[in-house]
Amino acid sequence: MRGEYGGLMVEQMRVIFMGTGEIGVPALTWLLDSPEWEVVAVVSQPDKPVGRKQELRASAIKQLAIERGVPVLQPVKMRAPEAVAEIVAWHAEVIVVMAYGQILPKAVLAAARLACLNLHASLLPRWRGAAPIQAAIEAGDRASGVTVMYMAEGLDTGDILLMRETPITDTDTGGSLHDRLAGVAAAALAEALPLVAAGRAPRIPQDEALSNYAPKLSRENGLIDWKATPAQIDLRIRAMNPWPAAHTFLPTPAAPRQLKIFAGLPQGNVSASPGEVLRADGQGLLVAAQGGAVLLTDIQLEGKRRMNAGEFLRGHPIVPGTILG
Repeated sequence: MRGEYGGLMVEQMRVIFMGTGEIGVPALTWLLDSPEWEVVAVVSQPDKPVGRKQELRASAIKQLAIERGVPVLQPVKMRAPEAVAEIVAWHAEVIVVMAYGQILPKAVLAAARLACLNLHASLLPRWRGAAPIQAAIEAGDRASGVTVMYMAEGLDTGDILLMRETPITDTDTGGSLHDRLAGVAAAALAEALPLVAAGRAPRIPQDEALSNYAPKLSRENGLIDWKATPAQIDLRIRAMNPWPAAHTFLPTPAAPRQLKIFAGLPQGNVSASPGEVLRADGQGLLVAAQGGAVLLTDIQLEGKRRMNAGEFLRGHPIVPGTILG
């Protein structure tokens, strides 16, 4: 297909974009706006029920595709022969994948004439798997980034085309780093595709000895161990914000209630039982940890709205000496 660019007609190359998570929206937007590439189809996970009413909701990727008039495919199983056949029938030069959510069979990896590329939110091989952003923050990494890699049958094991890095700050959360990496991914893709089209894209094998696995998160991953150091607890709070959210349990007369924690400040030189509430006032909730304490400033009690800890304590006083856990 031919498209117009700067008043000139250019030959567009056909690309399929596969993604479900919001992190892929800037990359898809760049592709849709690019005069050199024609997005012939978008592949996304089936709509999922959300909220108390369990109403079906389309992914942000699907919504963008529909707005731009791009055909959308939503196979339940990408390995199904009919799903593979649909992908092959588009005769794409390149397939671009980001946060799609299914393992691609070999037949799909081979369907693109030039390359099947994955945009992975980590400096590979540092963090492979489903939750590299949270893993990087919780491990105390000083940098993250996006790797453009050739897809292989293994999990995030393909050769590297290029990487683009961004620092992880002391205030970054899983949410803030996610949003920044979304923009990095679009910029990395804009650098990588011209190299692919020109036949000059490098292939750099990963060093298996440097790989780590970041499995899919569950709610249990947010549980705070008050026997950890304040620094370790701070990393977990920031990594798990906004989901699954770091949490502890507050004892109540009926039963312990989950207390989600979205922000805290590490404090030193405190000697008390791990999980013991040392102070509860307008500044927040000071809780003892291993060799120090953490001042909780942004919390949410189960069944209540998220709020500043000082505001929460005015309506839900907590007695110093209470043990959280």
